Amino acid sequence: MTPPPAQAATLSTRSLLSGEGSRGGSLPSWAPWGAFVGALAFCGLVEAALGWFTIALMVVFGALVAILAIYAWSRPIEGARRAKDRAVTMAIVAAFGVAMAPLVSLLYEVLTRGARGISWEFFTSDARGVVGGGGAAHAIVGTLIITACAVVIAVPIGIMAAIYMNEYGRGPLRRALTFFVDVMTGIPSIVAGLFAYALFELFFGPGIRMGIMGSIALTVLMIPIVIRSAEEVLKIVPNHLREASYALGTPKWKTIVKVVLPTAFAGLVTGVMIATARIIGETAPLLVTTGVVDSLNTDPFQGRMQNLAVYAYNEYRSPGVMKQASYDRAWAAALTLIAIVMILNVIARLVYRRYKTEIR
Repeated sequence: MTPPPAQAATLSTRSLLSGEGSRGGSLPSWAPWGAFVGALAFCGLVEAALGWFTIALMVVFGALVAILAIYAWSRPIEGARRAKDRAVTMAIVAAFGVAMAPLVSLLYEVLTRGARGISWEFFTSDARGVVGGGGAAHAIVGTLIITACAVVIAVPIGIMAAIYMNEYGRGPLRRALTFFVDVMTGIPSIVAGLFAYALFELFFGPGIRMGIMGSIALTVLMIPIVIRSAEEVLKIVPNHLREASYALGTPKWKTIVKVVLPTAFAGLVTGVMIATARIIGETAPLLVTTGVVDSLNTDPFQGRMQNLAVYAYNEYRSPGVMKQASYDRAWAAALTLIAIVMILNVIARLVYRRYKTEIR
């Protein structure tokens, strides 16, 4: 039975879009994986025969060979259109894999090396009076205190600046503020540390080291990130919500407090968490401002205060007599920092799911 002309045209269009063309064959479902594994094996054998085998080169060249192989395999069976689709899909997947490879390698390296330094003593004791041992409790507590002080200072300033730029700012002043925020986003972290040190040196003299100095340095790095993320979140709040509030006679400041901020709350929390994760691992500004100490200090306004980033750096730079133990503690500190950042991101995701507002 011959199909109607319209249906025949539809079938022809579907055939062209699916890439079948004049060929009705199809590769098996395992074809992409088979091409990739075969390409890896081929490249590995060639590199081994040439005598310069490395996993990185095998993966890179294997991805290129796999793209060519899947195209050559699909072209005579499925047609040119479908073969191009498979080749482009393979290229995209390969690019994603190449982009993820450094991250996976980093996580694997930190997990395998850091696990050797993780112990109960690492989390519960400091290194005061201990030769070639001790824990990192003072660094963990110092990291949390320094970061918390930076968040307390930076978040109100950043959010209020974002509110001004999005809700009130107009003309040359707003453009100047936007320009300076962009400039601050790109400053090197050591510059922030030198700024904080110079500021406190004016009042307390040279050689001053305090935890709050590190918080000020991190605040300089955190404020532009908070401003930018908060400004973008505030921009997506629909104007009709503001207009409805104004129509009821609500003043602008109360509209911002009661309507705009609650609507953007989940996005603001996410931006703050991203900014916190950005600064929590900074080393250079804290080396200049907080110094190095082996004992626990919970007062950011009195004396030096250790943190995990500087602790890892110092353990690796000056390992002492028991070098391997110091290296293990440095990797354990890096693993602890990654764990803290992951916990912050999980908290941000939970807050976003709990308080997100459907904007229509």
